[in-house]
Amino acid sequence: MNKNLLLIIVTLATLALSNIAFGADKPASPMPDETPEFIAQGHEVYIRRCSFCHGLLGDGNGPASDYLDPRPRDFTMGTYKFRTSQSGELPTNEDLFRTVSRGLPSTGMQAFDDQVIKNGLSEIDRWAVIAYIKTFAPEFENPDYDPKLNDLIVFLPENQAPYNAESIKKGAEIFQKAKCWECHGKQGRGDGLKAFDKTDDWGFPIRIRNLTHPWKIKAGTRVEDIYMRFSTGINGTPMPSFISALSEEERWYLANYIKSIQHEMTSHDVLKIELIDGAIPEQADDQLWANAAPMDIRLTGQVIAAPRWQNPSVELVTLKALYNENEIGILVQWDDPFKDEKHVTENEFNAKDIAKVGAYNSYIKADKMIPRQLDNFSDALALQFPVKPVDGTKKPHFFRGSASNPVQLWMWKAASGSKEAIARGWKNSPKNQDDEKQSISSVASWSKGQWSLIITRPLVTDDRNDVQFTPGKFIPIALNAWDGSNGEHGLIMSLSTWYYLIIEAPTPLSVYLYALLTVLLTGGFGFWLKKKVQSG
Repeated sequence: MNKNLLLIIVTLATLALSNIAFGADKPASPMPDETPEFIAQGHEVYIRRCSFCHGLLGDGNGPASDYLDPRPRDFTMGTYKFRTSQSGELPTNEDLFRTVSRGLPSTGMQAFDDQVIKNGLSEIDRWAVIAYIKTFAPEFENPDYDPKLNDLIVFLPENQAPYNAESIKKGAEIFQKAKCWECHGKQGRGDGLKAFDKTDDWGFPIRIRNLTHPWKIKAGTRVEDIYMRFSTGINGTPMPSFISALSEEERWYLANYIKSIQHEMTSHDVLKIELIDGAIPEQADDQLWANAAPMDIRLTGQVIAAPRWQNPSVELVTLKALYNENEIGILVQWDDPFKDEKHVTENEFNAKDIAKVGAYNSYIKADKMIPRQLDNFSDALALQFPVKPVDGTKKPHFFRGSASNPVQLWMWKAASGSKEAIARGWKNSPKNQDDEKQSISSVASWSKGQWSLIITRPLVTDDRNDVQFTPGKFIPIALNAWDGSNGEHGLIMSLSTWYYLIIEAPTPLSVYLYALLTVLLTGGFGFWLKKKVQSG
């Protein structure tokens, strides 16, 4: 096999992690007869488009599978997660069509509807590959397992509960009553469990879903999609069906509540640093922080340089910023189900064990290559700024800059606190600035599956390597993040591209005086002109 092939495969799969474009829910035409010729057509499509992940034998062991989390489906077991049939049953043809067409966000499974993605498949090809996939599991040939013949379909009812404050409140009560929080946490951030003791039917560890991140809800974020998961369960995982435990109405209320806690992303990429009187507050729940406008920043796995990592934990960070006459303060918040304050240096991954950059195995495998468990590595975060003042759109590379265009890092680690450092490209470790030039301070707290980090620093310093915060200047900012329990350390991390901060320059008093003078002159001239017309 070409050694670059897996790099291409995993890169494509990584791009699919952020795929949120939904394809067709329903086919335009019924599935054609599953004739030998039609199945042969599906086999050709499968080899070309599916086997790299799912394997030639359909067992989920394709060449890319070891690098994906969750792993590709093992079709030979006949176990399918997302269905309209009852728990433990096979999916319908339409269920399979929906998954193939829409894909599964936050996984390597892309959407294949050619109406929403350029490299998709036509409807007939999607039906053909489904016909072939079904040949891997003998249950599909047994009419006793046909969910339609056995009347086991969980149909969506007509009386969907309205999405309003009352139904959301009832759903929150059901969330407590059904003990959903035991796994998903009180706020739905996936922090209910305190250890990695859940596995799927294939023996792989499960990280509990963060319900507040819409892109993490793989089978759809609409209320009816969420309702379906409560009704059918998710085969192969600890997620049960609640069709017997909760009434139809209660399941709708619960689905409304889950929808209500999904985070609504901000859409801007420039954050105004807001002026306050007095000191920068050191508590994240201070009202001054509550009043400050947020900016969300999306992160993705670091796949630019070896060791490449395509299974990041921290994918969203929210920033707020305040300043007074002397200092700037930045509040950084991100979800993390476990508080990791311990760092075991001996467990760090030796990057020299990875092949040269660009080789097929320069990616980190999802399982067992690094310890993805508690008490190994420290949670950490870094704010990154250009060292040199930005001229127009020219900025350093967002991945640690370069030798000729370095970046400053405000680095914080749960195990050791904060430091300022200079990075001159990813090939060399960041170098801490001299102790006498360290000017940032930080306060961090972890609560209910979320870190809150406040970093403060003087607006202006004497160090030429420091970013300087002056009014009217757009300051580029990028982020690096590490979730220790996810095995992240060193270059095994998530990162963002550049966003911006700005202290808006105060409007000079003369501007207001000129505006007032203009109004008076215009009004006076109009009054004079009116009098002249009347007298004439």
